[in-house]
Parts: sequence; structure tokens; C-alpha cells
Amino acid sequence: MSSTTQAVRLVTVREIQARLRSKAFVVSALILLLMVVASIVIGGIVGKSAAGSTTPVAVVSGVTLPSTGGLDVTEVDDRAAAEQLVRSGDVDAAIVPESGPLGFGVVGLDSAPTDVVQALSVSPSVELLDPNAIAPGLVSLIGIAFGIVYFAAAVTFGQSIAQSVVEEKSTRVVEILMAAIPARALLAGKVLGSSIMALGQVVAIAVAAAVTLAVTGQDNLFTLLGPSMLWFVVFFAIGFVLVASLFAASAALVSRQEDVGSVTTPVMMLLMIPYFLIIFAADNPTVLGIMSYVPFSAPIGMPMRIFLGTAEWWEPIVSLLVVIASAALVVVVGARVYENALLRTGGRVKLADAMRR
Repeated sequence: MSSTTQAVRLVTVREIQARLRSKAFVVSALILLLMVVASIVIGGIVGKSAAGSTTPVAVVSGVTLPSTGGLDVTEVDDRAAAEQLVRSGDVDAAIVPESGPLGFGVVGLDSAPTDVVQALSVSPSVELLDPNAIAPGLVSLIGIAFGIVYFAAAVTFGQSIAQSVVEEKSTRVVEILMAAIPARALLAGKVLGSSIMALGQVVAIAVAAAVTLAVTGQDNLFTLLGPSMLWFVVFFAIGFVLVASLFAASAALVSRQEDVGSVTTPVMMLLMIPYFLIIFAADNPTVLGIMSYVPFSAPIGMPMRIFLGTAEWWEPIVSLLVVIASAALVVVVGARVYENALLRTGGRVKLADAMRR
């Protein structure tokens, strides 16, 4: 094993151990995991409750109803008994015999029982040209889920890298480290360690979501989400390397924790833009198509298109190649900035100066 490889390995292990010893990291990771699981469980409960809910009604004997779907029928002998059940709150409405084309009428307490009227209405047959279409509400929820997981993981671990770099500069620890290992090995270890932890968190969330969907009986959603979740993990693994390199290089330009926010703001903006786009335009094919090939948004945009079924088989591969090429370029440029600015203390180092040898 070469000395550089060993140095990268040591820094990687050090970064992973530092994250695991941090109570703040462990607690925040568990909270995000629980939020995902809880949202799936609550969604399943609400969906089943809505699907199986019925409206209690009293029906006078002899009344023939066109439909009882969605109604919990209690049969009574006469109108007086039906009205008494309505007044006592045992039923929401009463269906009583009346003269007219229908042969019955609906009696409510203080407002028109809309649910009962809709249940009794005769609806025409409906034929769907696209029976596999996904409900707009579900599309929005899945988009928000992808956006939150990507944004939360990228920002949490990216900011952690930035703070670690500045802390080492401000305490002059970096001078000791660079006397023993090359700057690029230090950067590689930091990015690799944080990438492993971030990917581990995303994989844990994906596995927990899949298990929760299976346990709660949401098999259809599990089948729909499976391929997109796998692609999301793959895209995140490559995309986070790009993000982590930018955070590390940006942080190397300053020597005080107070200045971290100013240099990492552009990177934060690059993460926030796709986050808001996926929330407000999750069902817009044009926006998703553009997002699929932009390196910072492809980890959200392409999995979303796979979920919707609008991506051709070759598009995820091409998009992934774009992200890989972009990550490689950013790593090279970021490593140059990191290496040239790491030992410069005092005021903020200009990006142009950090790019020069």
C-alpha cells in the first residue's frame, strides 16, 4: 500500500469516527429516518381510512336505493324513527319515502348531507385511457421526499466538511497534518469519509422506506418507487462527491468559522434551487427534463422522471455520465483551490489567487 493511499485511508477512518462520535449527527440522522418512516405510516393509515370510510344513515323500510356504496345503512320502521336517529347523532342523515321520480328523499339535521347525496347519485361509467397514471398529489409527495432527503443529507455533511476544514486552519492543526501527508490526500480522505457516511444515511432511509411500505401493505407504491429509489442512491453517491469537494474548497478560502457562511453560500444556492424546483414543479416535464442533465439537480430530477415513467431507458445512463464527468472536473479544480489556500491564514483568500500555483 502506497503512503498516499494509506494517508487517504487514515483520514477517511478519522472522518467516519468523528461523525459517529458526534451526538448531534446521530440524533439528526435518526430524526430524519423517523420522519420518513412516520410519513409513510401516516400516509398509509390516512389512505386506508379514506378508502374504507362509510357514512351512517337511517333508511325507512321499503325504500329502494340505487346504490349503498359508502353508506352504513341502519333500517328503521318509519320516518319518525329515522328522524330520531338523526337528532340523536347516531346517523348523519335519514332516507325516507317521498313521492317523486326517485321515490325517496334525504333528511339532514342542520345542513345538507353532501356525502350521502353523492353516494346516492347515479354516475356514468368511466373509462381511463391511461389507467397507470399517478395521482398528482402522490407525485408532489414523492418529489418533496426526494428533495428533502437530498438537500438535508448534502447540506448536513457538506457543512460538516466546511467547518472541519476551517477548524483545522484556525487551530493550525492543518500545518501538522500537511507535514505528514499531502494536501490532496487530506482532501480525498475528508470527501471519501463524508461521502461514505452520507451514502450510508441515504441507503438506511431507502431501506427503511422500502420495509415500511411493505409492512404497511402499500405494495403498489413500493413497486412504483423501487427503481427510482435505487437510481436515487446511485446518483447521490456520485453527486455528493461533487458537493463535498465544493464545500471543502470553499471553506479553505477562509480561516474563521464566522466566514464559513459567506464562502459556502453559492454552494448552498446550487442545492436550494433544485430543492425548490422539485417541490413546485414535480409534475412539469420540461423542468424535470432540464433538471435531469444538470449535475446539481440530476440526483433529484432523473429519479423523479423514472418514477413517473417519462425517462427512456438510456437517459439515466447518460445523465449519470454527465454527473460523473462533472464530479471529476470539480474534484480536480477543488483540489487545486484546497491545496493552494489551505496554508494561507488571515483574511479571505481570493478564488483567483487560490487557482494560481
